Amino acid sequence: MSVTIKDVAKEVGVAPSTVSRTLKDHPSISNETKERVRKAMDKLGYVPNVSAQNLANKYVNTIGVILPVTKSQESKNNPFHLEMLTAMSEEASRQKVTIAIASGETEEELLNNVELMYRQKRVDGFILLYSKEDDQILEYLVTKKVPFTIVGQPYKYHNESNCVDNDNQLLGYTATKHLIEKGHEKIVFVTNNQTENFSKDRLFGYEKCMKEHGLEPFKELSLITPESYAEFDTVFRENQPTACVAIDDMFAIRLIQMIQFLGFSVPDDVSVISFNNSIFTTLLHPYITSIDVNISELGKTAVQEFLLQLKEENSMKKRVIIPHRLIENETVIRRGCNKNV
Repeated sequence: MSVTIKDVAKEVGVAPSTVSRTLKDHPSISNETKERVRKAMDKLGYVPNVSAQNLANKYVNTIGVILPVTKSQESKNNPFHLEMLTAMSEEASRQKVTIAIASGETEEELLNNVELMYRQKRVDGFILLYSKEDDQILEYLVTKKVPFTIVGQPYKYHNESNCVDNDNQLLGYTATKHLIEKGHEKIVFVTNNQTENFSKDRLFGYEKCMKEHGLEPFKELSLITPESYAEFDTVFRENQPTACVAIDDMFAIRLIQMIQFLGFSVPDDVSVISFNNSIFTTLLHPYITSIDVNISELGKTAVQEFLLQLKEENSMKKRVIIPHRLIENETVIRRGCNKNV
């Protein structure tokens, strides 16, 4: 049988309300009484009912972080989310709040977890680490007026959404421009993600840069299905592009392996540039040239913006843009050279 507040009050010889106020460290209770109550709690083995306390308080000081649906082992091991969660946890600790993870292998499972966490008042709201089209979770957050911040930008509900993001169109443009400045004209955009907004924005930036420089963009190549791998083989053998823009560093490693499997060398035959500047850029030679999206600042700012919106309920929703920078390594060379420049 569990120990209750009444049991503690009886042990000390005070009213149950005194025990309740002691739990909240209320200034109306003397330090001497608080000490007696706490000793009785230890003696009796009393454990506060956190859920009940949460229901009585306005805030629970916990932020739910929603991960994208993780169907493949590759997406589960993506270092982007690990680095993001690390940065968010560090900032949450500074802000004296905690982080709780919401995940699921299907969108229905993820939605159920999100609903349960908020309904039971285990979190004050959520930070989404993704943005995709026709998202049930975003629909739920907006219709139920749940506080939230998105790392990225939504397909709709722009006025209702608080966002922290990179300028992903500019990222795609920057990567492509770097390749063009190195003398490349046959550049292809390669991805394994066709659902999230950042991928489409980077593709748009690639296409815009190609057209502005009088070059014809290739059709996006998606390495997702066995058929898409066959298409990749055909494009490379027929068109022989000299450079690729890869959607992220983790995928870039697979892309480099594919290029080498087809008999081409990176970077001598084909240059590769990607995004995130994660640990994957320096795991193997050649080191990958990448756009640093400043993941730590994304995570830190997402926590700050969420808490600002939470405490200032009528504040205007906004989109905060985190700057990026190019990190030159070994996978991009000037066209016609056989070494990095």
